[in-house]
Amino acid sequence: MWRKAIEDAQAKIANNLRNHPGLLPHITGDKCYEWGENNDWIEGFYVGMIWLAYKYNQDSYYKEAAEKFLENFKYRLDHHVDLDHHDIGFLYSLSAVAQYRITKSEEARQVALQAARVLANRWRPKMGIIQAWGKEGDPENGGRIIIDCMLNLPLLFFAYEQTGEQEYYDIAYKHAHKSLRFLVRGDSSSYHTFYFDQENGNALRGGTHQGYQDGSTWTRGQAWGVYGFALAYRYTQDPDFLAASKRMAKYFIDHLPEDHVAYWDFDVPVEASTPRDSSASAIVACGLIELNGLLDVEDPDREYFTKSLHEQMESLVANYSTMNMPDAEGLLQHGSYHVRGDRGPDDYMIWGDYYYLEALIRLQCGIRSYW
Repeated sequence: MWRKAIEDAQAKIANNLRNHPGLLPHITGDKCYEWGENNDWIEGFYVGMIWLAYKYNQDSYYKEAAEKFLENFKYRLDHHVDLDHHDIGFLYSLSAVAQYRITKSEEARQVALQAARVLANRWRPKMGIIQAWGKEGDPENGGRIIIDCMLNLPLLFFAYEQTGEQEYYDIAYKHAHKSLRFLVRGDSSSYHTFYFDQENGNALRGGTHQGYQDGSTWTRGQAWGVYGFALAYRYTQDPDFLAASKRMAKYFIDHLPEDHVAYWDFDVPVEASTPRDSSASAIVACGLIELNGLLDVEDPDREYFTKSLHEQMESLVANYSTMNMPDAEGLLQHGSYHVRGDRGPDDYMIWGDYYYLEALIRLQCGIRSYW
């Protein structure tokens, strides 16, 4: 099952490269991607998919296609094109870091380190956070974190490993602990976002941006936590992060519907028309693969996580993939971007496509992720 799904994904990636040379996908809400410039937070996922395809089949076509994007990503850094946010990790872990891990390109390494410096500059020591959105001192977002940042931290850990500069490690570690303390609730659910006072650093309140309500659990946010804390444990060996990932994974799994693919929020009233978020389940699948690689062989949760991983992935392949749609540009149907904002409530999500393919290839081949 995994091999057929991977082969279908490779064919679609090749079609997209031929049909949209040099361009990057954006979300439209129209069951197709809009192809354009490198000016959003999501472009790295597409390049990451190309590197995954190359990793799987060693076809130089994919390698050459992915390498061509590096100059584009370097230009974006050099000219600071729409980089006043923390999603620099999403952009550069799957482009520059992935290229370096595969090819040992010194140019890619330098781009990755340059990106890590830009991300580190978003550290706000008074609050002990990486500011999520906006410029420093922004009245609305200057003291704000969001759980998505857990998947941006690996870029800082990479920079620490490459340079030995302790600052990178300390920023990532402290931000992860701050996220654990304030974004993960006592019942193992999560806030999407949390606010701190910019003047004195005091905690203010939890909230949401893309979830159903401030006190609800946005499923993609929960998924970011599952995978993000597992990765934080891999880099730091802090058992608090492993425990957080496990707790959040159990919460996610225990609240899934019968077909094992998440709705867009765990607390939204479910009706026939309630949107799913297939991308959340794809992210969690990657998180469960990561978790199982970190847990002791005797850990009693391994079987539980493995069973759910296969149930979710089998449902994604059978019920949500575009395997029977050869002309589709995306890999996974029924992802949601921002349901309350009516932005892409039911469509292809390029990050969903990426994590779906990452999970498939890791299940088939056992490779390490690029994070």
